[in-house]
Amino acid sequence: MLIEVAVQNLQHGAVKDESGHRRDRWPLLAERLRRVRPDVLILNEARDWNRGGREPLGRAQRDLGMIAAPIPPSANDLPTIVLYRPDTMGFWVHCNDALSLSTAHGFVTVSFAVDHELPPITFAGCHLSPYSSGQATAEIELIATRAYRYGPLAVVAGDLNFPPEDGPDPLYDVMLPFNLASRTIVGPDGTRRPNRQVAHALRARGYHDTAWERHQRTGYDRYLRRTSHDDRIDRIHVSTPLAQAVTRYELLDQPEGASDHHGVTITMDTDLIDRTDLWTYR
Repeated sequence: MLIEVAVQNLQHGAVKDESGHRRDRWPLLAERLRRVRPDVLILNEARDWNRGGREPLGRAQRDLGMIAAPIPPSANDLPTIVLYRPDTMGFWVHCNDALSLSTAHGFVTVSFAVDHELPPITFAGCHLSPYSSGQATAEIELIATRAYRYGPLAVVAGDLNFPPEDGPDPLYDVMLPFNLASRTIVGPDGTRRPNRQVAHALRARGYHDTAWERHQRTGYDRYLRRTSHDDRIDRIHVSTPLAQAVTRYELLDQPEGASDHHGVTITMDTDLIDRTDLWTYR
């Protein structure tokens, strides 16, 4: 079975620009996402999608032919939403947002039983705090561990707001002052380098950066393209048994102007999942 997983930051709910002025960009985003037809889709910054009549959520479900899992609470009304395609994924078997308010933006884990011989695959949709590397690291430690609650097959994905473990340095010259302060480290000799704490915390917990894995296998630098204007912060990480099952990675940048973030998508082949050491959570 092939599973297409995509991540996209909506930018202010897809209905406002960076200045907060009304601008409906959802039609552009829908065009971008329909092209890859994801089976699981993680959307960040779904501002106002869980308010009133939830019209933006209804529109997204209709336009994409997908269903939204329960929306986790968000302290600043920037929730992350996980949508799925029941024709391929079935219906979720676990959906957990109990600790969502322990993070700045909130998070949710959604699990699907796609193969009766395997534990469920859990997708953790998250958006880490941009304010502090310490806060973001504590958040990802929580999220990455919660994603293992139902077994070792886990995907952690979203706007991670901090540099990846490997690859090109950020574009320091275009970073805003607060991002420069939190996302970088200045050594005793004055040399600036990326703050990779978040990525190291994911690696320590057995998660692999899918873009970097594809780069290592192929040598193609296109897998390391930046997803925002200054760094590759929107990422999909998979647990060790899933690493060899990732057969494709693509950056989504068309049509232009859809968001201030590019999307990313991967394809996983469940036949390639490593089944040699599928431990049980306890």
